[in-house]
Amino acid sequence: MENQLRYQASSDSATLTSPPIKSGSWKDFIHITKPGILRTNLIAVFGGFWLASQWDINMVKMLLTLLGTALVMASSCVFNNYFDRELDLKMERTRNRSLPTGRLTPKVVLSYAIILGVLGLTVLFAFSGTLAGLCGIFGMFVYVIIYTLWLKRSSTWSTSIGGLSGAMPPVIGYVAVTGRLDLGAWLLLAMLFLWQPPHFWALAIRRVEDYRAGGFPLLPVVKGIRRTKIQMIPYLVLQIFVPILMYAYGYAGIFYLTVSLVLSVLWLYYALKGFRAQNTDAWAKKVFLYSINYLSLSFILMILDTVHK
Repeated sequence: MENQLRYQASSDSATLTSPPIKSGSWKDFIHITKPGILRTNLIAVFGGFWLASQWDINMVKMLLTLLGTALVMASSCVFNNYFDRELDLKMERTRNRSLPTGRLTPKVVLSYAIILGVLGLTVLFAFSGTLAGLCGIFGMFVYVIIYTLWLKRSSTWSTSIGGLSGAMPPVIGYVAVTGRLDLGAWLLLAMLFLWQPPHFWALAIRRVEDYRAGGFPLLPVVKGIRRTKIQMIPYLVLQIFVPILMYAYGYAGIFYLTVSLVLSVLWLYYALKGFRAQNTDAWAKKVFLYSINYLSLSFILMILDTVHK
């Protein structure tokens, strides 16, 4: 997987400082769901479902779980756009989004978020199980309330605690099959939870002045870039143990263990190189892109080498 309430108090009818460019199109409704985030997390949902199924896949249930989770995640992202609409005007990276430019109105976007969320949770509770639905509610609550409306505006802990929301997709996929939170579910949660802070902080280092202008108290804005580099390391060290435990407890095979260990150690190595990097922006870009590829490859390897029943 962007991340109080005084901003929410702004009336929907409040005039945005950026004039409308044109009426919204279907593309705007797609963009505010943050399709890049959805694609990455759907791989994680599929990975969790596959790991729990151990190659014995219920295709209909899997597709419905993917659909329900996608709708829930899309709803959370749209809520994020709705509550951040005025702050987005202050940032170069976000000022051309559909809400800040007036292509979509706050009322329409809020209704869109509610509809997506209701549909997504209905699908999860109806077809993926009560626990999967509860995990969906938990993920939405953390992302929209805890992260977007509170911590993102007030604390450097926003990235770490908000990571609980981003760690839910593979857990939803997993519990849709098992109906319980066992060790496999916790290891999947750990994989995503540990991945997110170093991934996002690499982006935040590159966009530090943009986030400063937006008024977001992210770690590199408040504590500085060097402190952020230091804080990335414990997450990356702990991440190394995830494939070890996946293998040790019989969830995945030796191929997954070997390649994932190499990928994890390489990520730590690239992060450590940041302390001597002459070009911080180039280093942060490399680490950010590596983190995206790391996650995708880790799930692909886990899927390919999931232990059979």
